[in-house]
Amino acid sequence: MPAPRIKSPHLLVAESGADREGHGLKRTMGLFQLICFGVGAIVGTGIFVGLSDSVAQAGPAVVVSFILAAITCVFTAFSFAELGGAIPVSGSSYSFAYAGLGESTAFLVGWCLLLEYGISISAVAVGWSQYVNELLHSLTGWQLPDALSAGPGDGGVVNLPAVIVIAMAAVLLVRGVRESARATAAMAAVKLVILLAFCAIGYSAFKDGNLTPFSPAGLGGIGAGTTAAFFSYIGFDAITTAGEEAKNPRRDIPVAILVCMALVTLLYCAVAVAAIGAIGAHQVGGRPAALSYVVNMVTGSTIGGGVIAFGAVVAIASVVLAVMYGQTRILLSMSRDGLIPRAFEKVSPKTSTPVAGTLIVACVFAVPAAFASLDSVVNLCTIGTLAIMAVVNIAVMALRRREPGLKRSFRVPLYPVAPLLGVAFCLYLMYETGWQTWVQFAVFLVVGLGVYYAYGRRHSTLGRAQAAGAAGVTPNAERERQEA
Repeated sequence: MPAPRIKSPHLLVAESGADREGHGLKRTMGLFQLICFGVGAIVGTGIFVGLSDSVAQAGPAVVVSFILAAITCVFTAFSFAELGGAIPVSGSSYSFAYAGLGESTAFLVGWCLLLEYGISISAVAVGWSQYVNELLHSLTGWQLPDALSAGPGDGGVVNLPAVIVIAMAAVLLVRGVRESARATAAMAAVKLVILLAFCAIGYSAFKDGNLTPFSPAGLGGIGAGTTAAFFSYIGFDAITTAGEEAKNPRRDIPVAILVCMALVTLLYCAVAVAAIGAIGAHQVGGRPAALSYVVNMVTGSTIGGGVIAFGAVVAIASVVLAVMYGQTRILLSMSRDGLIPRAFEKVSPKTSTPVAGTLIVACVFAVPAAFASLDSVVNLCTIGTLAIMAVVNIAVMALRRREPGLKRSFRVPLYPVAPLLGVAFCLYLMYETGWQTWVQFAVFLVVGLGVYYAYGRRHSTLGRAQAAGAAGVTPNAERERQEA
């Protein structure tokens, strides 16, 4: 069996220009923009739409579910923070796996990232459509018919609002990172204000009795609720995809990740307690646009619910924007390594953005958002994300052994206990997704391996450079030949 192709962290940084200007990308994002970007990527559908699903599983104990999901993410967030500071490139977990575990594992991580980000973009866009209708109804008493606001699997024909929000995000991303960062910061501020206002309204009607029984479904319900709640945290790893566009990535990326995780966890727990304390878990669980419903019930008016719906529309749009940004940067890194077609690495000299890659991503993921019912694949997205997080924890340990002298601006605390616990928590939540999801995931990985051996391995820049070196051709000459 041939030895795994491992790309050193130093080569990853050198090829990307991450200590200068990243491969045509411009450094425009400071710490505040990174934190806003992280909040923009995380807070959205998971709390505005997914809260009701988590409550349906766990009842008032959903707070415990959120904390367990956060703990799972925090251990992995430590690993992301260490690797993001040490290898500040756009590839995020894909590049970390390349440096720690080799090319085939990295390709499968990138393959899973297509699943994570792709389904997230589509699912979030569908959630946005729900709240657009809620906002229209509260403002005008009219809403889009099902034929234009839902796919065939949900009783409609085409989900037009979902396509529109993906198109808007693509246009903004193509214009430039500075404009996207400003928009994300503004939307993050709006969503935080709206959620804090929701908490104030919910706690004004808080009743202790609504929190009992605290865990009606026992530990099984809490576990299932944790798996559902985990979807609410998907996106924090997108911060590391800004490695080549952050002004000081080695310092700011670790700080932004940890600040975002702390802020989001506190916010989620506060919102969950406010919602359940106000009207009870039985009314929150399984209800579409649950936060608007809570406010309407507490205030006796649709105006407050309309304000929440507006906040949800802004919040979910920011998630589409941030997650699509992360997806295009992952693809840029994979393309730069030759594992996917070169079209994804081309950066416009005018806007300093990967225009072709952004438009391709928008077109591809607008299709499932418009026509598919995504409920059946959310668990598949979850297990893929958990697998990526487990790999990142393993990559930290592998790089500690292989590259002990690597410059690290942040180190995982309680090493190696923290990354091992991160792997353990990920495996537990993967188990909770059920055997059907495992079968789907196994098939997905087999297809990914097929794509890698059919295309990626044969076109790999590293593989060709190694072959050229064995033949007496310098890597720089081989790279110049490929680019020509």
